[in-house]
Amino acid sequence: MDHKTSLTQHINAPADKVWAVISDIPGSAATLSGIDSIQMLTDGPYGEGTRWKETRTMMGRAETVELWVAQADPPRSTTVKALQGGADYTTRFALDERDGGTDVTLTFGAEALKPTRLSKVLMAVFGPMGMRITRKALAKDLAEIAVKAESL
Repeated sequence: MDHKTSLTQHINAPADKVWAVISDIPGSAATLSGIDSIQMLTDGPYGEGTRWKETRTMMGRAETVELWVAQADPPRSTTVKALQGGADYTTRFALDERDGGTDVTLTFGAEALKPTRLSKVLMAVFGPMGMRITRKALAKDLAEIAVKAESL
């Protein structure tokens, strides 16, 4: 069972400034209020293979997830992956310069790797609520990325 959502935000900054914010993993806890902490697992610049642990608090519960960059095409797009709790998570940022700024489309997907009958039922019942919560958090992330990129 696959759950997916997509949001687009226009940011009044060129793609290279937006990219600088998106790809600044060590600084993301200072930019995004939803992130409690970041622990880098690899050295070097942002690119395919960059790995880190990210701690976020959602619904009053802190959760640490290991993420990695699966694809990077600066300053046009990047895909970040995570495996957690039997699910494969994919987050993709696509940047498209328009009207003196940048449209950022964030697409998030969650796919159960080996769904059981029970997990299918639970996803059918609770999946839509979980995606609404996730969508709200992603919209907040995009708004905070915009604030940071527009201030550079």
